[in-house]
Amino acid sequence: MKFNIVQPSQIVKTALENKINNKTKPLGALGMLESVALQIGLIQQTLTPQLVNPTMLVFAGDHGVVNAGVSPYPQAVTAQMVLNFLQGGAAINVFSAQNNIHLQVIDSGVNYQFSPNSNLIDAKIAMGTHNFLYVPAMTIAQCEQSLTCGSGVVNTMVAKGCNVFGFGEMGIGNTSSASCLMSILCDLPIEECVGRGTGLDDAGLLHKTNILAQAIAHHELNNNDVMQVLATFGGFEIAMMVGAMLQAAERQCILLIDGFITTSALLVAAKIQPDILHYCVFTHCSDESGHKKMLDYLKVKPLLNMDLRLGEGTGAALAYPLVLAAVNFINQMASFESASVSQKI
Repeated sequence: MKFNIVQPSQIVKTALENKINNKTKPLGALGMLESVALQIGLIQQTLTPQLVNPTMLVFAGDHGVVNAGVSPYPQAVTAQMVLNFLQGGAAINVFSAQNNIHLQVIDSGVNYQFSPNSNLIDAKIAMGTHNFLYVPAMTIAQCEQSLTCGSGVVNTMVAKGCNVFGFGEMGIGNTSSASCLMSILCDLPIEECVGRGTGLDDAGLLHKTNILAQAIAHHELNNNDVMQVLATFGGFEIAMMVGAMLQAAERQCILLIDGFITTSALLVAAKIQPDILHYCVFTHCSDESGHKKMLDYLKVKPLLNMDLRLGEGTGAALAYPLVLAAVNFINQMASFESASVSQKI
């Protein structure tokens, strides 16, 4: 599937900067809020940007590599947490509701057959991926199908007026996928990419690192073949998120990027279409050890650093009020002229 992402026009940049700089404050005094306001104004090509129908997309999928003992939690937790999302009991439910963000859960490939539910999109590719220690996690055809499904989810939401998306995930074992994607695509040793995930002890971390090193050595991939890397080490939820991100940027929406796993999907998307980065707000730096290095590789700065490592899109939901504040100040804050406030001499 092909995506056409264009860098936002710079035509309105000077006017946006002038509007921001002439608010009743010292130059740059609102820090990163000013850069976010400028970014959103450029994305929307307007001096009066708006956030409409914010939607959190949480993609869920299972991972065959869990059978190699890389997680302290059993695979069944993925389905159990999806049911928790649907019942409104998870952190992402709380934070999304608090901030008036619509939450949409997508079954990308959970090893469980869910009953029909209006809050769940059934986009299941298969009942989980294969164990990438031995074989690719999915076929290229399944990977392409995942991107297409993710794209379709975004198009449906855009048709309902949404112009800002948060991205989250659920999948026991998906920090292993993210670590391998990061290691290959950033050309870093796996030891610098792997973390404790859902709470491995030292022995568990060593085992996980060894397993992932074996898997990377087994497949001997070229990091220029992004789709093959994604198909080999990705999860269905990660691949579907890649398609959703690319489509959201093509539709000139704002992307709120969550933690380690979500950023690994964005890393893949940026290898496919580098201009996607113009549409991304990186909401926080995760406590998962590889996340900061991934953000550094992408040369981006996150809004928050709160030692979060839950996933689900929780960091994106928590940061949304800051993004809203950036839009509100550019639209509602008085200028020196309108407030009759003297400027710096």
